Amino acid sequence: MKLKVESRKSKVTRFFTKDQRPKTKDQLQIGFTLLELIVTLSVLAVLVLGTIPVAQNAVKRQKEMRLRESLRMIRSAIDEFKRDTVGACPQGAVTTGNPTQVGGNIPADPRSRVVIDDCKIFDTENLDRYPPDIDTLVKGVRVKARGLNVQQRGVFDEKNATEINEQKEIVKIYLRELPVDPMTGKDDTWKFRSSYQTADSESWDDINLFDVRSGSDEEALNGDKYSDW
Repeated sequence: MKLKVESRKSKVTRFFTKDQRPKTKDQLQIGFTLLELIVTLSVLAVLVLGTIPVAQNAVKRQKEMRLRESLRMIRSAIDEFKRDTVGACPQGAVTTGNPTQVGGNIPADPRSRVVIDDCKIFDTENLDRYPPDIDTLVKGVRVKARGLNVQQRGVFDEKNATEINEQKEIVKIYLRELPVDPMTGKDDTWKFRSSYQTADSESWDDINLFDVRSGSDEEALNGDKYSDW
């Protein structure tokens, strides 16, 4: 569609298409000036730069939560293994023997329902009977049911020691799998220490597995090192 526009001065008639119509003053002012564009981009840049550290901290915080959970899981498995060693493997024995005999004046933990029966995993140096290594917790050990020949709540256990010893041997697994260290992304970077080492020991003496730490030397959000957790 064309519009006919006639100029009073020159009396010249001009024709404009729809897109070529003269714009009003308000229409000509619509848009951004160079200064406004620079200010807008500057504000957006500040907002983007401000959200990057927040996102990075959120990812780091999630890794720290996974690290705490992994440490708690491994340490709980170590403690459970230790409870199952009470009354197990008398000195020089190949098997536990009579699991009803706890030995000495050390009572068995009520949470322990089995006793470790694989005495070959303990050497003469591991007197505290902690796991010899992390693989033992994953592969499992041979155990027997822990029998009680004492009166409990006025009721005697009907099974005698002979019947308990004849029960089928089973393997108890303490860890489904070795967790990955979230801070390193690997499962072979954990730092171990035995019950005969101090907390600041850098190398493991291979005697037993008493504690585990992260292999990362980076600092956590609270300022502590992950290797000190």
